[in-house]
Amino acid sequence: MGLLLAAVALSSRAQDLSPAAAVQTPSSKPAAIPTPAAAAETPAQIELLETKIRFENNGDSRKEVHTRVRINSELGARQFAHLNFNFNRAYEKVEIPLVHITHSSGGSADILPSAITDEPEPAVGDAPAYQDIRVKSVRILGLEPADVLEYRVTTTSTHPPFSPDFWLDHNFDRTGVVTKEVFDLDLPARRFTMPLDAKDPLPTPVDANSSISPTAVGQIRISPQTPEMSKNQPGTDPDARLVYRWEIAPATLPKIDANAHTASDEPDIVVTTFASWEQLHRRLKFATQITASTVIFTQAAQAMRNSPGNSTGNDAGYYYLVSGKVRTVDLPLDFGRFGKRKMEDVLSSGAGTPEDKISLYKALRGGQVHILAVAASDTPEKLLPRPSLFTQLVTATDDGKRTVYADPNLEVAPLGMIRPDLRGKKALDLSCSQGSCWKTITGELPFSSTQRVSVDATITPDGALNAKVKYSMRGDNELLLRLAFHQSPRDKWKEVAQLMSLSDGFRGKIISVSASDPLATKLPFTVEYEISQPKFVDWSKKPIRIPAPLPVLTVPDLPGKVASSDKTSTIDLGTPLDVETRVTLHLPSGTSVELPTGTIVDRDYATFVSRYNTDSGTVTAVRHINFIHRQVKADRVPDYAAFLHAVQTDQAQLFTLTRTDGSSTTAASTQQKP
Repeated sequence: MGLLLAAVALSSRAQDLSPAAAVQTPSSKPAAIPTPAAAAETPAQIELLETKIRFENNGDSRKEVHTRVRINSELGARQFAHLNFNFNRAYEKVEIPLVHITHSSGGSADILPSAITDEPEPAVGDAPAYQDIRVKSVRILGLEPADVLEYRVTTTSTHPPFSPDFWLDHNFDRTGVVTKEVFDLDLPARRFTMPLDAKDPLPTPVDANSSISPTAVGQIRISPQTPEMSKNQPGTDPDARLVYRWEIAPATLPKIDANAHTASDEPDIVVTTFASWEQLHRRLKFATQITASTVIFTQAAQAMRNSPGNSTGNDAGYYYLVSGKVRTVDLPLDFGRFGKRKMEDVLSSGAGTPEDKISLYKALRGGQVHILAVAASDTPEKLLPRPSLFTQLVTATDDGKRTVYADPNLEVAPLGMIRPDLRGKKALDLSCSQGSCWKTITGELPFSSTQRVSVDATITPDGALNAKVKYSMRGDNELLLRLAFHQSPRDKWKEVAQLMSLSDGFRGKIISVSASDPLATKLPFTVEYEISQPKFVDWSKKPIRIPAPLPVLTVPDLPGKVASSDKTSTIDLGTPLDVETRVTLHLPSGTSVELPTGTIVDRDYATFVSRYNTDSGTVTAVRHINFIHRQVKADRVPDYAAFLHAVQTDQAQLFTLTRTDGSSTTAASTQQKP
């Protein structure tokens, strides 16, 4: 909370939301296209989405997708000009036997094999060790509105990670973009209907201690909203199959209430051969065990000698070495990547996936570091066990006083800082050996959160505003800004600063921008930019009122009513944060100013102070807000409402300017904005 909340958007990497990217990924169900439900209003309507998935006893699988799309507009034609299919060449194979266009004019065309390319996924383009992560693409020319595009894609998986275990999550479309969805699921019946016996021919996992229990039976959950259309009744034959079929008209499905739907809800279909969380925990724990050679410590010592700024103490030195000196190859979490590369190769290459960087950090720190798999759900322990519930990894270390969390994959996070949205999340401790291995992430910051913003501004005789703005930050917004500047090339920094200025209420053009090194995390992060706004003041108006050229302080709004109750909820103030904004405003010669009255509001959960002064044509204004507690209890909402009103009223106050032109003088008094 506080200033620069829009920095969250700045730090997020752009995601391709086009259907061409979202619909064709073979490893998951097509994602919903963010368009209105009515077919005539969508750029492209998926008339048929047919998926057939077959799993074998040994964990191998085959997925066939047949899609028929009607192009409704030029935008739809552009969206489907490329079909992209991601896969892992180490154990997956993608084939595209059909890409056919039926033109509205009556002609048709098949896409030739020469239009299909197989390239490394862009994130691994300059990381040779990970070029098994591929994208098979089809370039489609000549698509026009009213054309129909049809294609088939087959993905086969042989000896995937965690075989013979497997799992599946599937959601049916509810946006209206898909007219008809057919889903066939073909499973080995004995994995879900009977215990295994000693003669079971399933392959033995690498870790004998993690093998399937003789009494383990897989689990299937089907939402009552999407019951299967048919299901066979398998016999007792060891080769019997369990086959489900769905034919769904998405328009008939109940709409999901965005306010009621939570991360705790299961997908429409869940399949997992993991009989319990204990079984899955054993598999994940074994998969993430890393043995480090003595070579890695020699390499690390040499690297830290070459980086004296980050070598204060071995523990911190190891973290900053892995965080800042090994570039993160940004790929989704895949437990199957653990242990595939030697740690010395990760360090010497200077690039690693999140799994490899976490492994390297743990290898250097040893048993002190616990690896935590963070779940997307609020209550993952109540859901069916499967690796797909986890979104990312962090580490946790007990320093005797508190748990220190770390995420070296962020590259620019100070030791002890993780993303704020992870606080309160459930995580499975993969290094846990006894007791409950589910943990709730707290993530207290290793320092106090502060934001200091100073503005040195001048109003010119022709009414323009020229200002130099400097930010110095510690805390959550610091991390977001570090990420934004670290991930943006220097020639794009003006664009980042422009978004910063807009989010803080400034209007104008960025002239120049500079920032401290995002990797220098031991000091606050600083950003400085110069901004110019023509016609900030219209001297022809009488009286002339202007706002203080200060960033807008963001204060949480009042809470709404709790569902089915007259009670109000608590107010979340976020991480305790101390914010001070200060401006020095230089006025043109012959200009006088009348200033508003300062404000003082003192509460046990937050304080606010503002001061306004003028001296010899120079105005100084300071606003200081300090959020002391994380929450305001529900019974104190009326008191908080008064606090909020006082802050908002103060920020709405205006300066009244009077300028002398010849013998004419205009007087004005301090007034609120009409």
